[in-house]
Amino acid sequence: VMIVIAVRIKKEEPEGRVLFKQNRMGREGKLFICYKFRTMHENGDPILEEYLRSHPEEIQNYAIYHKYENDPRITKIGHFLRKSSLDELPQIFNVLKGEMSLIGPRPYMSEEQQKIGKKLPMVLAVKQGITGLWQVSGRSDVDFSSRVSLDVWYVRNWNLWTDFVILMKTVKVVLRREGAV
Repeated sequence: VMIVIAVRIKKEEPEGRVLFKQNRMGREGKLFICYKFRTMHENGDPILEEYLRSHPEEIQNYAIYHKYENDPRITKIGHFLRKSSLDELPQIFNVLKGEMSLIGPRPYMSEEQQKIGKKLPMVLAVKQGITGLWQVSGRSDVDFSSRVSLDVWYVRNWNLWTDFVILMKTVKVVLRREGAV
């Protein structure tokens, strides 16, 4: 599956990279490179700047959800990968390297530390996960503050049964493409 996705990404943008790599905060704040399939055009910032000039409401949307509702940088294959959550598959390598786990809080960017605030130590008390409570509780429909609260609840109430339920709900959410952008 991963090879097929890589070929499709290269076919759509031959000069672009297949993987998107970004520093994320892991357990106890240790930075690691988080892998995803690239879903946006290479050098898409000028595309976004132009779009935001004519769609200023998207700036407000980003302030609440940390995502744009209609991000013009997303490629055709990128839309499919995000809707199906297949863009997250390369994070299996992060799991194999011991940087992430299958289930846990989302891996946050360093720039989000201030917005997470005093809940940061709790969110970073465990390994971050490919899937987690917020992903099965609405995903992109959940605002940033609620996302952090769900991650804190997960850490405080962790048990194997919760992980099993999250894993089963992840399968359902991914197959139904619920809450994905």
